[in-house]
Amino acid sequence: MSKVQFRFYEELNDFLAPGYRGTGFDHQFDRRASIKDMIEALGVPHTEVELILVNGESVDFSYLVHDGDRISVYPMFESLDISPLLRVRRRPLRRPRFVVDGHLGRLARYLRLMGFDTLWRNDFRDPELAEISSREERTLLTRDRGLLKRRIVTHGCYIHHDRPRDQLRELFARLDLHALVRPYSRCAHCNGLLQEVDKAAIAARLAPKTRRYYEHFRQCIDCGQIYWQGSHFTRMHQLVEETVHPRCH
Repeated sequence: MSKVQFRFYEELNDFLAPGYRGTGFDHQFDRRASIKDMIEALGVPHTEVELILVNGESVDFSYLVHDGDRISVYPMFESLDISPLLRVRRRPLRRPRFVVDGHLGRLARYLRLMGFDTLWRNDFRDPELAEISSREERTLLTRDRGLLKRRIVTHGCYIHHDRPRDQLRELFARLDLHALVRPYSRCAHCNGLLQEVDKAAIAARLAPKTRRYYEHFRQCIDCGQIYWQGSHFTRMHQLVEETVHPRCH
């Protein structure tokens, strides 16, 4: 029987059995395995891991664990540039685009409101989500640990919070999305891009009071949904401000 020593850091401890959290622990194994398989066997999806050090050296997921290895596993670093050390993925995703599982529909709408390209349907099946994430290089957002453990998923985030607004703030903090926000540029319903539209072209579709009191409109180029700065806009604008500038609120 071989033995290694593991230490998981920060929020990765949430995935571990209680006795393993916040401390180093020994792990025994009787056959050689990749470090990816061993980490996931302990409950941590590989998409949550950003850096693995074995005996002080950075390794990728294919590393075969040896008896006596000392293994440190880290989540994403939010404020420290460790790019020269990273080995677990071929490359980061420079353009944040998302595919979201069916249980996170409100989060998907919020991300679209912020201007992020976000695919969501309430009938997406797990194999579809994994395949879309891989094929289109989209970060998969889910509360299903098993889905994030699928081999073809290279970029994903496990969402810890239950409330959609907290989920949005969690994601912004983890991926540092604040500077990339382009609010009101995408359709909250279908993810299509919005464009300015002349009021005369859509007047027949507007309710009488909307037609009377509002002059500026945007329309989705895909589904035709019309947007204007009504009472709902004030609530959405508050959400944008609280998310992008949290320290001011």
